[in-house]
Amino acid sequence: MVKLVISEDARGEELAPLALAINEAIRLPITLRSANFPGVRVEKDEVIESVYSGPVLEEVIRTGKPVQAIPDRGAFKGVPVSVAPIVVEGKVVAAVGVVDVIGTVDIPEVFGAYANVVKEVERKAPERR
Repeated sequence: MVKLVISEDARGEELAPLALAINEAIRLPITLRSANFPGVRVEKDEVIESVYSGPVLEEVIRTGKPVQAIPDRGAFKGVPVSVAPIVVEGKVVAAVGVVDVIGTVDIPEVFGAYANVVKEVERKAPERR
């Protein structure tokens, strides 16, 4: 029988199938580690590192709270990430992280440009009768 178990002692190779599935579903880099051992970093449907940890993953495992941050070191240094704990029966057994796409978007710039485009189109659109 094949099964997937996420425990506080899971190793990278045990977590890889889940990280690969999440990466395939959302098309963003994924990190996943257990509480006691480094895990995996997955990008573009491939395990890039099978013994991976990062400062934000470690913080989430330590605190049990989700974190959105820009790491100052590691593989995602300078890139916004969002990391959440995986909690079972009140205990943090793992943490999963993803590049925070919302954190990489300059929202005022995007919506400012959108408003300008809408105004331009409205000005040039012929009147409806």
